[in-house]
Amino acid sequence: MNRALIVKEKQKELTRLSNGDFDAFLYDCDGTLADNMEGHKASYRAAALIYGFELNDAIIDELAGWPIIQVAEEIRKRYGVPFKPEEYAQLKNTLYEDAFIQDTKPIDFVVAHLKAHAGKVRIGVVSGGGRVSVSRTLQQLGITSLVEVLVCAGETSRGKPHPDPFLYAAKQLRVDPSRCLVFEDGNPGVQAAVAAGMQWIRIDQV
Repeated sequence: MNRALIVKEKQKELTRLSNGDFDAFLYDCDGTLADNMEGHKASYRAAALIYGFELNDAIIDELAGWPIIQVAEEIRKRYGVPFKPEEYAQLKNTLYEDAFIQDTKPIDFVVAHLKAHAGKVRIGVVSGGGRVSVSRTLQQLGITSLVEVLVCAGETSRGKPHPDPFLYAAKQLRVDPSRCLVFEDGNPGVQAAVAAGMQWIRIDQV
């Protein structure tokens, strides 16, 4: 089966799974809409090398969806390296935006799903990334104009796996949380959706 047919079949399955009486679809960005996790991992590893240690990037999969500064704090705790988490996070962001963001590719069937439903339900993107990086990523994917609400790291008092980012998106969209469907690739994002009282679809299981 060629790639176009695979994408079409995956989009069809995602549409089937998301069929229901929903008012809003809330998508994670990195790893859900954007095929860019290798770039993020590379920038985390590069930042670690600058601070003098080698990072096992399995931690990035484990904490997928956490705000970057909280990931940096967890790295500091586990590796016992005396850096300031906010400085590590800023370095990681700079490295990613300078060297990797231009290589961002869409996860085709998810982006196609968003495009097909824009205008039919409210559309939000809820990410643990910084607003500048996420905005540039959405621009790379060509979907900026379709996203009505964007919630990024630091814009709520708590990030994923807490429900705050999803609840904030629902509030801005003026949609009841129970009528939102979340699309996520990481465990923390799924936990946040559950805590927010929202239904969810795990993209890597579609």
